This record gives sequence, C-alpha cells and structure tokens, in this order.
Amino acid sequence: MTHASDMTHVVLVFDDNRLIGDLYGQFDQHLALIEQRLGVDTTARGNQVTIRGPHEACARARDVLEALYARLQTGQEVTGGDVEGAIRMAITLDGQLALPTLEPKTRLKLAQIATRRKTVVARNPAQDAYIRAMERSSLVFGLGPAGTGKTYLAVAYAAALLERGDVARLILSRPAVEAGERLGFLPGDMREKIDPYLRPLYDALYDMMPPDKVERALTSGAIEVAPLAFMRGRTLANAAVILDEAQNTTSMQMKMFLTRLGDGSKMIVTGDPTQVDLPPGQTSGLVEATRILRDVPGVVQVTFSHEDVVRHELVARIVKAYDDDGREKLIARKAPA
Repeated sequence: MTHASDMTHVVLVFDDNRLIGDLYGQFDQHLALIEQRLGVDTTARGNQVTIRGPHEACARARDVLEALYARLQTGQEVTGGDVEGAIRMAITLDGQLALPTLEPKTRLKLAQIATRRKTVVARNPAQDAYIRAMERSSLVFGLGPAGTGKTYLAVAYAAALLERGDVARLILSRPAVEAGERLGFLPGDMREKIDPYLRPLYDALYDMMPPDKVERALTSGAIEVAPLAFMRGRTLANAAVILDEAQNTTSMQMKMFLTRLGDGSKMIVTGDPTQVDLPPGQTSGLVEATRILRDVPGVVQVTFSHEDVVRHELVARIVKAYDDDGREKLIARKAPA
C-alpha cells in the first residue's frame, strides 16, 4: 500500500514544441505506456507534462521522458519499442550488468551504436552492457534466446567500425548446420547453398548501411559473408569478425575460429546454448568455450534472458515457457526413482 507521504509530482517542460507529438506518441500512447509500466499518472498540456505517483516511480518516469526527448533532439525517431526499452532501463538502472569498467550511473543514459543509416540504442541493461563490452573488449560472447538483439547489435557495431575506418574488413560467419539439414541437400552452387543460413546477417547489414555500399563492399571483399568452414587457416587481422549461431559449432570448430583473431581485430560470438542442433551426444563448442574462457582476462560474456527479448512481447512469454519446461524436465531427471 502506498501512503500519501510517499506520493509526489514532477513537472517537466520541453522546449521544442516540434518534438512533442513524437515524444507523447499518437493519442499519447507513449505516455500511456509509461503510466502502465511505472504506476504513475501523467497529465500533458502542450509542452508540459505533470507526473504524479510514488517518489521512485516519478523519478523513473522523468528519466524515461528526458532520455526519449534527448533522442528526438538528435534527429532519431522514438517508437513504442524504444519507450519500452527506456522503461526497462529505468527500472533496472541500479542493477545493470556490471563490467569492471562500467561507470555507475545516476541518470538514464543508454549505450548506442551510430551508423550512417540509423542509430541503434540499447533497450535494456543487457543490451547496454553488450554494447559497452564490444567497445572495450577484443572478444565478446553474447549468449541468450532469440529476439534479444545479439546478432543485430553485433552487426551494427561491426558496421560502425567499418564506416569509421577502425577496421578494414567486416567478416560475418555462421556454421552451416540448422535443425539437422546439411548443405548437400540444398540445390544450387556453394553461394546459393550458403545464403539461406546467412540471411539474418545480410538483413541486419542492409539495415545499417546503404544497399549500394553493401554491394560494393561485398564485391571488393571489405565485407565477407562466409560459412565457418571457410575460416580455417586464416589470420583475421584489422577486422570485425562475427560468429553467429555459435551453439552449432563443434569444439574443434570453435577453437579454430577463436584462434583466428589477429592484431587490431574485434571478435563477437553469439548464440543460444539451449538451442543446439548438433547430432546427439556432440558437445557444443559455444558451451565449452564459455566454460573454458570464463575467467580469461579480456574476454567478456554477456548473458541475455527472456526478459531481454525486444521482439513482440509474446516472444518473451514463449521463451520463458520453454525455459520453465526445460527446468522442470531437468528436475524430473535428477529426482530419485
């Protein structure tokens, strides 16, 4: 129960009237979402918003609106997903995934990746820690379920490095193993066989860079999209290297890939350890690598959960249901007969 003494109100005034419609959302839907998630009441009159509710909730709502307004001031758009992400960040501000160099925050400040086509802003503490880890470490593991932005953010960060000239090449790779299928069963030449497995990487890439620049970079070799098997024997220097769906690597493949890292390079490995499509009894290279490298200096592991899913909210509930079912089956197997 909230006592009257715990209640307060905050008045915010935003200077640029041109941004108010985008800040509040169509029919004030962004304000309604803030009210629903944070348990506050908002009253908007022109460029002034009054927030009423518990002290902590009002402070969070203020941080959310100020962060979204700052985003609009830089020319970026604000969607419902962005509002949801800012709310999540505000709620968990004090409990962000800690990195040794991650500075404490007293205000809502979201990590972001800027490319020529768009700016991608973290939507939850896991994404915030993930972006900061990529900035500060040469090898980053992004672990967790589908829909958390692991691959998308990795490609965005790699594209930003390439555009800035911080690396000379961008290399995107995946093991060509999916749900029991093998390349030999697919029609066409090698490129046509490989492309379906790499399509998510292409999609993210075209989101970050103009299509003509992507095509030129693919032709020149500045961007390379290749299956994991093509990495053997190479040294990947001055490059941003991404291995996606890494749970489907074998132990030897993962070791081979990790030891390709050369001078001036960044390596990002993403995957979901619970979705391994390798033959039964075969150890996932991702699971093994995260165990072996857990305490190695310079290697950072960021783990996402169903709470970090940024697709449709139903996806988060689906992931959670499967996680719960998996835990129940594990407990049943361990229970004495």
